[in-house]
Amino acid sequence: MNIRGRNKVTPEFSMASMTDIVFLLLIFFMITSTLVTTSALDILLPKAEGKTESKKAVSITITKNLEYFIDNKPTSIEAVEQELAALLKSEENPSLILRAEEGVPIEYAVTIMDIANRNKYKVILAVRPK
Repeated sequence: MNIRGRNKVTPEFSMASMTDIVFLLLIFFMITSTLVTTSALDILLPKAEGKTESKKAVSITITKNLEYFIDNKPTSIEAVEQELAALLKSEENPSLILRAEEGVPIEYAVTIMDIANRNKYKVILAVRPK
């Protein structure tokens, strides 16, 4: 009489389930990484050496199309001074980061610097590193 069991336990390990998990994780991270968006505008800054260090400051961006943005919010040149005054009225040492895209005529950046000078704001000119 044959009493042996039909199911034998084999000491082999199947990697199929492990590779499934790795591929699922890979797909998950690829999909979630594309959902991350930055809150900055895509502009090309002029090159310069040195570092810019600043604490909390208001960012003013001027694009090649002469569009103005205060902290990524579109605005007009006429409303810049009033919006800056409203944003920086409670600041002890108010400072601005001026991000003028490469190719913007200098008089538009000087207009913002003049507004900052009249209101005693510190201006930091943002550049991209060399």
